[in-house]
Amino acid sequence: MPVIHTHASTNISKEQREALKTAYGKAITAVPGKSEGWLMCPFEDNMPIYFGGDDGKPAAYVEVNVFGSDVPRASWEELTRQIDAALEDVLGIPSNRVYIRYTATTDWGWSGRNF
Repeated sequence: MPVIHTHASTNISKEQREALKTAYGKAITAVPGKSEGWLMCPFEDNMPIYFGGDDGKPAAYVEVNVFGSDVPRASWEELTRQIDAALEDVLGIPSNRVYIRYTATTDWGWSGRNF
């Protein structure tokens, strides 16, 4: 039950969403037990994002949430590398203008019940 939620200051076309969704689907496998089959990818674009007091350059904030409690640090590091690469390749947002927040939780609801 992973979610990769992308907030970007740039426009994200349908083709770019598809490209990011595909890249994220591959990237999420860096987290043990996670796959694209359960991955949700919401996208918000054209957001004013100030980074270092400047909103004149492209930037992104990405939230990654997973069900579980024991994600190895190396998994988060690999996910960061792959998300950064996808954002730079697809949207032209350099990795030094991206923040990624990771959350693992044991409380997750789906289909009218909780895991």
